Amino acid sequence: MKKINKKPAALIYPVPAAMVSCGANPDEYNIISIAWTGTINSVPPMCYVSIRKERHSHQIIKKNMSFVINYPTKDLVRAVDFCGKRSGRDFDKFKEMNLTPIPSENVKSPVIKESPINIECKVTEIKELGSHDMFIAEVVNIQVAENYIDSKNGTVNMQHQELIAYSHGKYVQLGDIIEQAGFSVKNKE
Repeated sequence: MKKINKKPAALIYPVPAAMVSCGANPDEYNIISIAWTGTINSVPPMCYVSIRKERHSHQIIKKNMSFVINYPTKDLVRAVDFCGKRSGRDFDKFKEMNLTPIPSENVKSPVIKESPINIECKVTEIKELGSHDMFIAEVVNIQVAENYIDSKNGTVNMQHQELIAYSHGKYVQLGDIIEQAGFSVKNKE
């Protein structure tokens, strides 16, 4: 296959289409849609979100040192887009998108009730990167809707639940399971 060199860019897709909620009280509650997020450690469980310094949520998260990663379903795609394109300085995004902030279990930031998976995070470090600051955080609690729990083994089932991802300017729905991780070596053990 012939290849063409392209200018360096952030071209690692798909990525989560996450709605990150922040704020310690209703007057500062906000939601920012984030694609730059992911896992960075297993024990302790840690993740990150990268946010431009000029974004409204940046200062809220920096002040309170917590946030919640809320995974949306395809029914929430309009809210995901709106919360990524409009500023919390100008809009109450919870009100505008008919979303419900409810208290989290272990951090100041609220969870989004309508989101089936809420990952509560305490910021442990802020790393300046250039256009974005990376908020490195420990996962301190995860709230999961009961219908996302596999009844056979108690694990979180991320497939076939209408979760969405972001891929190079487009929202996509997660699809079929191709194979279970570890299948290539399972019969050789």
